[in-house]
Amino acid sequence: MSAGPITLGMAPSERRRRFGRPRRVFSQVLLMQLAVAAGVTVLATGLFLAPLSAQLDDQAMRRALAIAETTASARVADALLGSRPSSAGPVQAEAERIRKATGAEYVVIMDRRGVRWSHTDTRQIGRVVSTDPGRALAGAHVMEIDSGTLGRSARGKVPLRDDAGRIVGAVSVGIAYDSVRDRLLAAIPGLLAYAGGALAAGALAAYLISRRLQRQTHDLAFSDIAALLAEREAMLHGLREGVVALDPAGRIRLMNDEAQRLLGLGPEATGRPLEDALGAGRTADVLSGRVRGEDLLTVRGSRVLVANRMPTDDGGAVATLRDRTELERLGRELDATRGLIDALRAQDHEHANRMHTLLGLLELGMHDEAAAFVTEVAGVHRVTAEQVTERVHDPLAAALLVGKAAVAAERGVSLRLSPETFLPDRSVDPQGLVTVLGNLVDNALDAAAGSAEARVEVGLRAEGRTVVLCVSDSGPGVPDHQRDLIFSEGWSTKAPPSHGRRGLGLALVRRLAERQGGSVRVGGSADGGAEFTVVLPEALGPEDRGADRGATDHAEADRGAADRGAAGDA
Repeated sequence: MSAGPITLGMAPSERRRRFGRPRRVFSQVLLMQLAVAAGVTVLATGLFLAPLSAQLDDQAMRRALAIAETTASARVADALLGSRPSSAGPVQAEAERIRKATGAEYVVIMDRRGVRWSHTDTRQIGRVVSTDPGRALAGAHVMEIDSGTLGRSARGKVPLRDDAGRIVGAVSVGIAYDSVRDRLLAAIPGLLAYAGGALAAGALAAYLISRRLQRQTHDLAFSDIAALLAEREAMLHGLREGVVALDPAGRIRLMNDEAQRLLGLGPEATGRPLEDALGAGRTADVLSGRVRGEDLLTVRGSRVLVANRMPTDDGGAVATLRDRTELERLGRELDATRGLIDALRAQDHEHANRMHTLLGLLELGMHDEAAAFVTEVAGVHRVTAEQVTERVHDPLAAALLVGKAAVAAERGVSLRLSPETFLPDRSVDPQGLVTVLGNLVDNALDAAAGSAEARVEVGLRAEGRTVVLCVSDSGPGVPDHQRDLIFSEGWSTKAPPSHGRRGLGLALVRRLAERQGGSVRVGGSADGGAEFTVVLPEALGPEDRGADRGATDHAEADRGAADRGAAGDA
């Protein structure tokens, strides 16, 4: 998969604009955030101004009421009762003094008839007030916004009482409404300055966030991202390889259909830690990166998988899986075919030599010797096959050993079964058993060939449902420092060692053993060479008591004869 930039079919100008609007994620998110910030700023400003106007009106009315109460507490009631309305009278003088001292627009003192005794406009003195003073004359304190002869104002009205507490008139004080509006207008610039600063800070934050989003989305539009997501889903689920994506914490981020099939997992594994979904083992180690390398082999169930892991920029990883089960099966079949060809070639070569010998005896007229020679040859082959099949009841394993005996004889190696060899025909995975046995015998023949008194001994025995397989040779053996290396995948040297890889190799032998919960180890043999021991638990099916008792009795008798005689030379 290419790591280069993704080029979509749409031109850049078309990708960034549609219907005259910016289509890039950066532009759309920036405009959206600016609109939100502006809307919030306007809303907050309006919410602040709405109660501010009412608060200023209330403050003005309360101020007017306080001035009216102060005026009513002055000794103007006596003057009101002892004089007539006049611009030069004491009531007008006291009202003007209070108006100028407080900054009110007007201070009007009236009698019970509503006739003004004071006013800013002296022409209005002696006339009836323009607004109803009834509530104040009734003893109520009144605050209101109303219009009069001097225009709209915030008013406060209180009753005017004499010394006896009787209401003799009323006081009305007005604060010009223009002053209230001026205070409101004076507060707006500062408020707008704060709102503008908040809007600028929001715009800057929106720009920085949008730029970061632009880098993360590679300047793509939302529609392009949606198209890429759809294409990715189609590509992942259409691949013949398994793809597993992991996040930095080691949880499964996604799996395509092939990965689920190869690993035996379902969609519910997504989001779970890798070890919880797969369990402990080599597969989890390979996918998590604890085992490093390219084209790593691992076994999952009955499948042989090839895994590669690539880290991502965010600390996660993407692993690919390929199914090599079929390839491994074909490889085993190819090895079996090659082994059969080697056996047939050895048999053909040996048969040709014997035919030449027989022909020479007949030409020399040695008919009795020819007959004895034919009898001996036929007996040797019959004895070899009988000795193998009496001890090894599994047909594939027995056929393999008979064929390897012919190959060993051609190479000058004595292939024999150990006295304790006995294997019933209850193998759960006969092909896997033959793979392990064939690889070990091939390696042993390679090691023993050319050595003095070349020998290879094979031991197969059943312990309950466990199969223990031992193959020893008379070769040079395996040095101690290489006993762990020989099971590594791809192990080799410039000069191939005696127990170098052949066929599927010793690495596959170990994997097949470990897949069944078994083990494989190498040590030294009594002949000075190497001895490989493979333990395969649960390799045999449930025991058939009747059939196995007869087979066991026959095997015991055969083992006794072997101990007394030739020890089972093949």
